[in-house]
Amino acid sequence: MRLKNGFIYFIFLLLTLSTLPFSKANAQGYKIKTIVIDAGHGGVKPGARGSFSWEKDVALKVALKLGAKLQEELPSIKIIQTRKTDVDVDWYRRAEIANDAKADLFISIHCNSMPPGNSHVRGTETFVGAYRRINEMDAGLKENEEIIKDKNYKKKGTYDPTDPEEVILLSLYKSLYRSKSLALASYIQKNYTEVNKRVNRGVKEQGLLILQRAAMPSVLTEIGFISNADEEKYINSEEGQEEIVMAIVNAIKQYKKEVEN
Repeated sequence: MRLKNGFIYFIFLLLTLSTLPFSKANAQGYKIKTIVIDAGHGGVKPGARGSFSWEKDVALKVALKLGAKLQEELPSIKIIQTRKTDVDVDWYRRAEIANDAKADLFISIHCNSMPPGNSHVRGTETFVGAYRRINEMDAGLKENEEIIKDKNYKKKGTYDPTDPEEVILLSLYKSLYRSKSLALASYIQKNYTEVNKRVNRGVKEQGLLILQRAAMPSVLTEIGFISNADEEKYINSEEGQEEIVMAIVNAIKQYKKEVEN
């Protein structure tokens, strides 16, 4: 208890100091050096199912193309993929990879889905982490389902969403990155909708476990509804994936310009 309270005080102190005038001067010269790209799901955890494709496969294709395009457009930045093949990477390990690499950005790629009877729903949305309990999650968002089905998920990660002290602790810590996460998410949505002419479902804050463990600005972007026939074709097509990738690349460039200025 004493250790935890001490750490909460330390994070509070960091938040306080970050508002002081010298913090801006200290930030001068900051450059984005490392980006971690996370292809959602994988292996025995396939994610959502469309009429002819699985979320894990679409996410992987887009993640790999995104990494290649970023390497081409921004060669000075190191790109790390949490997976490059159809394997199951534990949810906590995905954020751990980014933390270990001291990444500047964490971007998780997913496909959205709706239950039968709602196949007309379409569009893109991008999430940043928030601290809410599991049962307060949006019923339409399924990204935590595969995690909490694992009986050992609390042992694998240190975060217990039922512990009020843990919520306070990680909420303070995450608030260091909230504004930057929101900025990146906003640029991604702007490019999806204004350039690619996709339906805009907005930027949202949700209690996504994978984002709650990432110690850097981080987003989870839903590139389209695999449950919608037209969008499933789009997110599986070469043209669609190219547009999605370029929307994210341009968003990162815009974000980079903002934070490095």
